[in-house]
Amino acid sequence: MLTTGALRAHLLAAGLAGTVATARERSLRNYRLFAARDPRVTLGLDPEGRWSERDLLRLMADRCGVSGDPGFRTGRDVIDPERTLGALDAFAGRLAGAVRRRAPVLFGTGHPHRLLGFYAALADAVSSAGCPVLTPAQGRRVDMATRFGVRPRLLDYARGVALVREAGGEGGGRGPGAHTHSPLPVRVVLGAAAEAGGPLPELVVGDHGWVCGAGQLGFEAIGLADADDPAPFVGEAEGLVAVAVPLDDAVRSGGYGPLARYVLDRACPSG
Repeated sequence: MLTTGALRAHLLAAGLAGTVATARERSLRNYRLFAARDPRVTLGLDPEGRWSERDLLRLMADRCGVSGDPGFRTGRDVIDPERTLGALDAFAGRLAGAVRRRAPVLFGTGHPHRLLGFYAALADAVSSAGCPVLTPAQGRRVDMATRFGVRPRLLDYARGVALVREAGGEGGGRGPGAHTHSPLPVRVVLGAAAEAGGPLPELVVGDHGWVCGAGQLGFEAIGLADADDPAPFVGEAEGLVAVAVPLDDAVRSGGYGPLARYVLDRACPSG
C-alpha cells in the first residue's frame, strides 16, 4: 500500500503540489472572471452566493493553500500537499461508498491527454468490484463553443472514461481527445441516460465541466481541480460538489499513477 508519506513526497517531486506550474496571474484572472459569472470559468456551476474576487482568494487559500495575499500578483502558485492528501482521502471515501453499494458510476474528463490514465485505472477497478461503469451517448455529436467559434465534437469513451474528440479526424472521423472546460458534454450524457430509462450514475468522477455540471444537476460528483479553477471549490463550499482535490492538473500523465494507486488502496483494498 502506498503510504501517505510516500505520496506526499511524490506530489512535491512531480509538481502536483507545492510550488506548481500554475501562473498566479492566470489564477487571479480566473477568480476575477468567476466573480463576473463568466461561463468560461464557472464550468456549469450556478453559485447561490455572491462571490467577489476577495472571497474567492480566501476560499482558494483555504481549500488549496494558495497565497491569500492580494498583493501577490505574479509568479507561480502554491498548492498545499496536506490539503491534497486530505481531499484524496475524502475522494477515496466517496468512491469506496459507491463500491460498497455496487452503484453505477460515470467517469469523464476534459483533460484526456493528462488525466485519462488516472480515471481509467479507477474505472477498471470499480468495474471489477461490481459497479456498472456507464457509457451513454457514445458517438453523439455535440456542437461546442471554442476559441475558434462553434465546432462539432464527438462524445466517446476510452477505457470507460467519457471525453470529447474533434470531429473529422482520421480513424472513422474521430480525432484526438480534446481539452474542454464545458459542462455541455456531461449534460448531454446525463440527458441521454435519462431518455434511455437509465441507469443514472450515483457518482460522477471527473474534472472541469464534468464535475461541476453534474454537481449542479444534483448528482454526487467528485474530481480534481487546479488552483486556477475556482468553480469546483465553490461548488464544494456550497454543497454541490462532494469533493474537489487540489492539484496541478497538467503535469505528465504518468505523474497521476501513484494517486490512482493511493485512492484504490483505500477504496478497493481487495482490487
